[in-house]
Amino acid sequence: MANPLTDFSNGLSSAVEKGGASTILVDARKRYPASGIAYADDLVLTADHVVTREDDIKVLLPDGKSVSATIAGRDPGSDLALLRLAEKSLTPAKTSDSVKVGQLVLALGRPNSAGMQASWGIVTAISGPTRTFRGGMLDEYVQTETTPYPGFSGGPLVNTEGEVLGLNTSGLTRGSSLTIPVKVAWRVAEALAKHGSVKRGYLGVRTQPVDVPDAARTALGREQTHGLLVLWLEEGGPAEKSGLLVGDILVAISGQPVGDADDLFSALNSESVGKAVAVEVLRGGRPETVSVTVGERQ
Repeated sequence: MANPLTDFSNGLSSAVEKGGASTILVDARKRYPASGIAYADDLVLTADHVVTREDDIKVLLPDGKSVSATIAGRDPGSDLALLRLAEKSLTPAKTSDSVKVGQLVLALGRPNSAGMQASWGIVTAISGPTRTFRGGMLDEYVQTETTPYPGFSGGPLVNTEGEVLGLNTSGLTRGSSLTIPVKVAWRVAEALAKHGSVKRGYLGVRTQPVDVPDAARTALGREQTHGLLVLWLEEGGPAEKSGLLVGDILVAISGQPVGDADDLFSALNSESVGKAVAVEVLRGGRPETVSVTVGERQ
């Protein structure tokens, strides 16, 4: 007679083995090594905060082979860094963007040459967007009750099939670990592979949240309670060049309502840089649309 507990245990071990095939040891800091995920056959995605030196970076592959690596790109705001290996010897991770609250997951790490480590739990929350203390914005993040052992940052969160759901890091929140979902982490990794950095847009304004008057809401045709009052314009900046004025109330960018600084930050993503976007404002209580070419935040 089959033992369901044995089947369950064997299933978890199988998931660790499958996920471990693309889990890499990353030695790029003075303290103990961290972990990484095989993004391509010569690229490892890891947490930016575990890469504290730019030279003499080593990675240890699942087969025990040590390979030199260089920094292909990094994005401190999302705490992601991409390392390029001297040879194409990786098995890229199999991924899944299907994550649900209550789902059983495993956090994996390869923090030393002894091999894989793992902890398991359930997904407790899926949230976002949120601003990170490293000056970035995450569209989404996942929280779990897995244990983030030392050296797990940069390693994967996997499902019971061993598919990578995201990258674990303790470098985005103080005192806790979270997971950057695949659909966010892989998008950043793609930009890092192509450009070495992630572009972020800016308008050149200083704002503060204000209430949108009832009459203005009626004119806008939607129930939007807050906008952003423009207090200052950068001389020669994108907003000033496009005709925005001090006293305007920003209410939407490209049709996406903005009611606070996080909304504005999120709307000015990398895809908007260098492009003309429709900025909806209230000017004298009346809706107007101004075309603004988004600049690149330095």
